[in-house]
Amino acid sequence: MKGRKTLMTKQPSVLRRLVGYVLLFRRKMAIALLILLLSVAAQLSGPYIVKVIIDQHIAASTDLTWYVVNAEELSNDIPTVALYGKTYVRSDWIDEDDINPSWSTSTVIQLENSQFTIQSSNTNDQLLSKEDVYILYQHDVVPVIQLIGLFVLLLLVGGFLAFAQGYLLQSAALHIIQKMRSDVMRHIHSLPVRFFDNTPIGQVVTRITNDTEAIKELFMSFMATFVVSGAHLTGIYVFLFILDVKLALICLLILPLFYIIMKLHLKFSKGYIQKMRARLSDMNAMLNETISVMPIIKAFRRERTTIDEFESLNHDRYVNQIKQFRVFSVSSRNITNLIGSLTLTWVIYYYGSASLEASISYGVFFAFISYLGQIFPQIVGIFDQLTNAQRAFVSAERVFHLLDMDGIEAEQVGTIDRPDGHVRFDRVSFAYKDEEYVLKDITFEAKQGETVAIVGHTGSGKSSIMNLLLGFYEANKGAITIDGRDITGLPKQELRKHMGIVLQDPFLFAGDIKFNVSLYNEDIDLDKVKQAIKDVGAEAFVQQLPKGYDEVVVERGSTLSSGQRQLISFARALAFNPAILILDEATSSIDSETEGIIQEALKVLVQGRTTFVIAHRLSTIKQADRILVMHRGEIVESGTHEDLMKLEGRYYKMVQLQQDNQGVIVT
Repeated sequence: MKGRKTLMTKQPSVLRRLVGYVLLFRRKMAIALLILLLSVAAQLSGPYIVKVIIDQHIAASTDLTWYVVNAEELSNDIPTVALYGKTYVRSDWIDEDDINPSWSTSTVIQLENSQFTIQSSNTNDQLLSKEDVYILYQHDVVPVIQLIGLFVLLLLVGGFLAFAQGYLLQSAALHIIQKMRSDVMRHIHSLPVRFFDNTPIGQVVTRITNDTEAIKELFMSFMATFVVSGAHLTGIYVFLFILDVKLALICLLILPLFYIIMKLHLKFSKGYIQKMRARLSDMNAMLNETISVMPIIKAFRRERTTIDEFESLNHDRYVNQIKQFRVFSVSSRNITNLIGSLTLTWVIYYYGSASLEASISYGVFFAFISYLGQIFPQIVGIFDQLTNAQRAFVSAERVFHLLDMDGIEAEQVGTIDRPDGHVRFDRVSFAYKDEEYVLKDITFEAKQGETVAIVGHTGSGKSSIMNLLLGFYEANKGAITIDGRDITGLPKQELRKHMGIVLQDPFLFAGDIKFNVSLYNEDIDLDKVKQAIKDVGAEAFVQQLPKGYDEVVVERGSTLSSGQRQLISFARALAFNPAILILDEATSSIDSETEGIIQEALKVLVQGRTTFVIAHRLSTIKQADRILVMHRGEIVESGTHEDLMKLEGRYYKMVQLQQDNQGVIVT
């Protein structure tokens, strides 16, 4: 069907799309990941340093063998300890090849009362005083202090690096969301009007605000947590394998188990989250509609019904939120802590059993338990962010669904010169829905500078003709040409640059008077704004405003009268100097007194331009060069006012009806 293109194009998965945004800031992300690895290494070195302190310094004096030696037999660089007239050297201070078989051995034993005794094979046990114990450890003091200093330094460096990588990750996340929101906003402006006809405003607003905010949480919370926790888990297992390969392999089975739990969590909670996001979008759409039409709701006493409809949506979201929370409660912290406790108990049992058969290093035991205890907080952190991640992925699906809609107008490039304004409709038919034609075989011509009025009852197709001319929709059949060029091949934005439109309900943006005329067009300076205001007869009321052209207008211009708003919209159209002007019921809601001013403004506005007037007040179109009478999507009469009055057809009856209703004689 001509002019119809699918609104959807096949796109990569959501994850790949999100990764694509991440890669836009890959340099910052790469630096952040490098800093993260250094931070994790610094933070995870702590338990291993403590293990070294325990095994090589604190426990070494009681775990290792002491040799009674002759100091003269040893070189000066080998440390020794003098106690009770004997010289001792610890086995780790001397190479195994340098040990003399004739040396007698001794063992230091720590008693239950925290006292130490030294046992020798050829002498009685000797109880050591505090001074003796210090002498025993004198060569360990400096290395221990150095290791503690290194431990503290690594903590400080790790903390600083963690801050740096967190800052880089968070700033990258904010840049990603800023880029995504800009992309969505730009894409919305490229979408055809058909999309906005079928989509509630509140849902569109939700995509730009709430959904992108949820995606921000994905990058700022889940991604940061997942990356940091993933790096920590990798580092932890590296140290576990260094400490005990067999036990580390067994503990590695924890990860597949948690992966299965996460998959089940995602499977059961995704549906609830999708319904929650959908209900939130519906609630926003309803709120937007309700606030916009609050006077009508009150006038027709629809408050209770409206509240009930909102409560129904709110309750449905609440029910799904409760169900999702149940899934989270079962599959997150509770089960993680349970598995963690069971694993820790088993490791303690393993080391306890092993200690009965062989000597187990206290340092290794401490470090292994310490690292194992750090695994589960990382997994809990991932689980805590899993729900946010799911919300974000659902939101990302909705955002990318919007971005995947073809922005046909944005794809068209090029410029066109200002047209003369010769417009022709040639056997044009159009349907908003397939085969339900609202325009049927429309043919007419408007030459340069002519004024063509289009009249007819509501639903006859008047506004649809203008929607086609503006390029908001494309005809199903026939052709529309401007100066002989088919508009389907013209860039829509360039085409509209040479068109002006004034609506029945003029819209003023939040800003001052001069902005609402120029719309920040660089070619329209203050002098042109003032001239346009003057030409349409609005100068008097603008000068009476407290701040004149700088007077702030609230959204929709509700502080101004309908006539004043219409005059400003006329000035806007005049300032842009269009070749083709469209007046869509521009005077239908104006009082009779203001209509005189509007009519004078219209004379200035239409001069030298091809003008299309969709008219409700037939008294305003008597001077039109041609009047088209629409009925059920067809042109049933065409001619000047005088010709149609002589015909005494449908137009004549419409004029007579207005005369009877308003007491106005149209001749």
